[in-house]
Amino acid sequence: MLKLHPIPAFDDNYIWTLADEAGRAIIVDPGDAALVLAACERGLEPVAILVTHHHGDHVGGVAALQERFDTPVFVPFDERIALPARRVMEGDAVFVGELGLGFDVIEVPGHTSSHIAFFLRGDATRDGLLFCGDTLFSLGCGRMFEGTPEQFVASLDKLAALPGNTRICCAHEYTLGNAAFAAHVDPHNAALAQRITEAKQQRTAGLPTLPSTLASELACNPFLRCDAPDVIASVAQHAGRAPQDRIETFAHLRRWKNGFVA
Repeated sequence: MLKLHPIPAFDDNYIWTLADEAGRAIIVDPGDAALVLAACERGLEPVAILVTHHHGDHVGGVAALQERFDTPVFVPFDERIALPARRVMEGDAVFVGELGLGFDVIEVPGHTSSHIAFFLRGDATRDGLLFCGDTLFSLGCGRMFEGTPEQFVASLDKLAALPGNTRICCAHEYTLGNAAFAAHVDPHNAALAQRITEAKQQRTAGLPTLPSTLASELACNPFLRCDAPDVIASVAQHAGRAPQDRIETFAHLRRWKNGFVA
């Protein structure tokens, strides 16, 4: 039986761990080595490290962990990640022999130019898992620092095509912050209203709102709903004209979200 656990880091990051009953674990985006090392004192044993992109809050702890453990590290092709690591790209598979798990690598540029995601397909005993870094958040998506709207939409389309029961392991606890914008854009969405209620209850109880499921995000997340009439209507009202296509809808949503104040 595998245990999925997010380690809170910094203000709102999660370092995801996926461990077997013996504590052998995959570590995803370890921005802070000290937090992972503290988990190791409690029995965690890193057997692989997965990195989605070059930002320091995702990769900053890797070097210290490499000094402590002889653990393979898998990163995107990006010279800004100056670490001894295995570079992976779209179509590659990452196999973690100790756990008998294989991850598909999906290139998802938009937040950064070299961003990747790691997808573990589901089987009869478990749902699929997606470690998507800062590309997809619950009820939102990452800021578009380096990519284009066309790239970002194509990346989100790849993720949207995964099975609906895929568990979405985002790298930040942004759900309630994203909820205010999503509700403003899509105010008549009953599934969204229910998701927001559940997320508020989770945070009040001190629990993470993640992982969510892809099915929930497809029903609630405006950045995955650029074809939805209510989302298009909100964008048209805000922009003063109807968007030409879903790319323009996404681009306007992303700019609007950047400056949105609830």
